[in-house]
Parts: sequence; C-alpha cells; structure tokens
Amino acid sequence: MDIDLTIHSFSLWHHFAHKPGFDTIAYADLAEAFGLSGISLSLNDPNYRHLGGRETSRMDRLRDRLQRFGMSLEIDTSGTDPAHMMEMLDVAARMGATSLRTYTRHGGTTAEMMEATTRDLAAVAEAARRHGVVIVLENHEDFTGPELARIVETVDHPNLKILFDYGNSQMVLEDPDAALDAVLPHVHSVHVKDHVMVRPEHAGQLTVAGVPIGEGFLPIAGLTKRLLDAGLRRLTFENVWAYRAPIRGGRTPLAGVELGKGAFAFLEPPFDPARLVLDQSEFDGKRLVELEYEALVRGMAWFKDRLAELGCAGKWSAR
Repeated sequence: MDIDLTIHSFSLWHHFAHKPGFDTIAYADLAEAFGLSGISLSLNDPNYRHLGGRETSRMDRLRDRLQRFGMSLEIDTSGTDPAHMMEMLDVAARMGATSLRTYTRHGGTTAEMMEATTRDLAAVAEAARRHGVVIVLENHEDFTGPELARIVETVDHPNLKILFDYGNSQMVLEDPDAALDAVLPHVHSVHVKDHVMVRPEHAGQLTVAGVPIGEGFLPIAGLTKRLLDAGLRRLTFENVWAYRAPIRGGRTPLAGVELGKGAFAFLEPPFDPARLVLDQSEFDGKRLVELEYEALVRGMAWFKDRLAELGCAGKWSAR
C-alpha cells in the first residue's frame, strides 16, 4: 500500500537550537533528502518556535518551497483559547497547512480540563472548516484515550479530529494499545516515536524518556499495523532522543499497565548517550546535534524497514 511518511521538526530540535544556519528551509531540504512527502512544524511558542519568527515573509518562503517540491505541511501549537486558535488557523491557512495540532493547557481536575477544552474547541471548529484546516487534538500527557475521545465526540464536528501519539499515554499510565482502542475512530494523524521508562533513582522521579525509534519498548509495529488496517495512510516520524517527561501527578496505573513490563519496561544503566540522555547539559551544542542526527538516521532506517515488512511503499522507499 502507498503511504505518506512525513517528519516532525521536534526530530531536529537541537539542530534548530545549535546548528548554525539550520532553519525551516534546511529542514525541508533534509526531509526531501530522506524521501519524505511532508513536514510537521512546531510553532509552539510566542515566536513561532521552529519557524524562527512571526514575520509573514518566513511563512511565505517555506510555503513556496514546499509547494515547489510537492510537499505537505502540518503545524503545531498548544492551548485551546479561541482567540489563540483563530490566530493559528489564519497562520495555517496562509502557510498551506492541512492541519493544526494542539493540546490543552487548562488546569484543574480532569473533568474541569475536559469541560474547558470542549468549550474552546466547539467555538472554533466551524472557523477551521472555513479555513480548510483540520484541528487535531493530541493525547499530550494530560488525557487518557477515552477522555480525549469524549471531547471530540461532544464537539462533533468534521474538522476536529485526534492526533494519536504512540507514547504520550504513558504519562497518564495508560497502555498505548488501550489508548488507541479509544481514539481509533477519530484518528487523523499520528506521531511515531519510541520511549523507555527510567526509575526514580536514576532520573529523580518516575520518568518517560525518548530514545531512537526502534531502541525503546513501545509496540511500534503493532500500533502501526492497527492504524494502517483502519485506513490511515499518513504517518509522522518523530525522533524524541533526549526528551524526558515525568508521570502526570495523581495518575495510577490503568488496566493492563504494570511498571517494569511491556511498554513500561525500565531501561537500566549504564546509559549510552547514543540511546538515552537524561541531562543534556553534559554535552555541548555540537555534540547534541551529532547525537541527534545519528539517532534520527538509525530510527528512520529501522522504521522504514518495519513499513516495508507491513507492505508499505512510498516516495521514501526508493531512497
């Protein structure tokens, strides 16, 4: 089957931070060199993060480059405040993005967060339709699969869907397969990544840590097959080497989760920095860029092999 394989800019966050001259055009060029059909770009801060600034000239330059090479674009933000979402929908439309990823920034109890998030998204869903953009709500360290599905089902609008992240359910101690069970009918896009668990005595607290794809404990091949069988044909590769996140406070293991087993297995020291970094301050920027790129290359090769085993093909498979 033919699929589109794209890449997320978080895969190269140290390149953006530390490599001289690495900007969105260099990022798009790298994606093209890997044979990928599009990019996802994080605009998730007041200065539009990996775009490097809010100037419309930056938006237009990237849009023109992507259109010239027939590559697609998705953009990321966070928060669901309607005024902010309207701003970002305008940006998405200007840049030619097909979707706008977000996640909640509301606080309070889970019920309060769900209510506020639902209210916000209901207020902007029709504007998304007018812009020709799909809003995708990510399971981003806050909601379980059933909670996320309930928000989308309550809003009940064709321009509000779900972004399923392969590993983020771990932060609420939910099994990735169980999370996918709940959200599968609503999935529009995905972030393919890999994680391990790290014990509190090694990381200061119970921690989820990113590793090169194929070198962690997430059931990547199984999750991918389920998504493909359900009809998904666009996968976004996200190298999260050197990322870490604590378990969300107040959460207890849900059904099927046993710490130390399966997707929640612990990686034990000594930790090879090529696989796992808990303290980035131990390395200078140049070394972080080198390690990140090596992790990206290994993970990309591993994932392309798994896609081939699943009978997938695309522009990427000829590289």
